[in-house]
Amino acid sequence: MIASDAPIEALTFDLQGETFALEAGLVQEVLDLLPETPVPGARAFVGAVINFRGRVIPLVDLRLAFDMSAGAPTIDSRIVVIEYPLDGEQALIGLRADKVHEVTTITRDTTEQAPRVGMSWRPDFIRLLARRHGDLIVIPDLEQIFATQG
Repeated sequence: MIASDAPIEALTFDLQGETFALEAGLVQEVLDLLPETPVPGARAFVGAVINFRGRVIPLVDLRLAFDMSAGAPTIDSRIVVIEYPLDGEQALIGLRADKVHEVTTITRDTTEQAPRVGMSWRPDFIRLLARRHGDLIVIPDLEQIFATQG
């Protein structure tokens, strides 16, 4: 993890009109949509797998963790492939995104903790909130989401 006062280099993306961000260091690649293979009996959060460079990796829909509807893909939809530690090992995971924007710097003076009340989403799924140009950017807590949803 990064130092608590260091700026965050982050890839920003949309999920149902809300802007989210992931630490850019986690991102391996941003892909156009690929053929998906549904996993029988799997929860919708990780309901399919994709072939990424000859490896089968899970395809996660963060919208479902945030109680959003899954929605149909559009011409702007992408898959963000991240490398993330799960159960002590680095794992490749595909994340659905409605639209991918840019890599940007989020300074710590623009961030704050999510309020514990008044949020439409689970506050433990939000690592930080950031303000940029009047918009709110949600930095999800992937560790908590994967522990709870996966």
